[in-house]
Amino acid sequence: MSTDILLFKITMLVYFVATILFLVDVLTRRERFGQVGRWVLIAGFLVHLATMTSRYFAAGHTPVSNLHESLSFFALTIVCIYLLFDFRYRLAILGAFVCPLAVVLMVIGSAVPKQVKPINPLLDSWWFPIHVSLAFLGYAVFALAAAAAVIYLLQERMLKSKKISGLYHRLPSLEVLDTINYRCLTFGFPLMTMGIISGAVWANMAWGGYWRWDPKETWALITWFLYAALLHGRLTIGWRGRRAAIFAIIGFLCLLFSFLGVNLLMSAEHSFDALQGLK
Repeated sequence: MSTDILLFKITMLVYFVATILFLVDVLTRRERFGQVGRWVLIAGFLVHLATMTSRYFAAGHTPVSNLHESLSFFALTIVCIYLLFDFRYRLAILGAFVCPLAVVLMVIGSAVPKQVKPINPLLDSWWFPIHVSLAFLGYAVFALAAAAAVIYLLQERMLKSKKISGLYHRLPSLEVLDTINYRCLTFGFPLMTMGIISGAVWANMAWGGYWRWDPKETWALITWFLYAALLHGRLTIGWRGRRAAIFAIIGFLCLLFSFLGVNLLMSAEHSFDALQGLK
């Protein structure tokens, strides 16, 4: 077993332990579990960084050229963004939603082929790491926004039904959740925009055109317009609360399809086979 695969499995295990600790914190209202979970998650993040570094040296390029590497990198960015927001808000409940997503990504990544393969020479450019880093950071921020949106809708439902459970007392206020959603939007939208722009520059260098209406590009544009509409609504019309939360969830589902659905279900220049020169 190669070093990067061993580290990958250790990371997955540590993320799973952190998930359990966050869930115990939320369900039992024992904050000590959440505090320990936070440190376990930080440890897992550091191991994950070592995993990606080892993979980089094994592959000789930014390790995001196949499904295994992309899922691992996505999980890494999600944990990174969560830890940054957690430093400000200290919300274990968000960890209880975000960590399971990272674990699921890692589990799927462990089940797909993991062989290190060379990148398509046509696409081997320093724009590659810039583009994928911006894109995945944007994805991660929107994942956190979707998690906050789910929690918002859950708490709102409890309040309207007047069925207050023990979970209610572990949830942040609707105002805090809406603020997190908005801040994620203001961070994630510029990252997504710069990711699309850098991708267009990269495409021009590789294929001689900035935009080719490839399925991946088309769905990325659709997702961009969804988030642009949400940002416009929040800034000019005053969209808040439930409507903004639903929009954030729909946007993230569209984003997931743009990331996974297009790559797995459609033949495209952005597919993993194309990245590895197998198309």
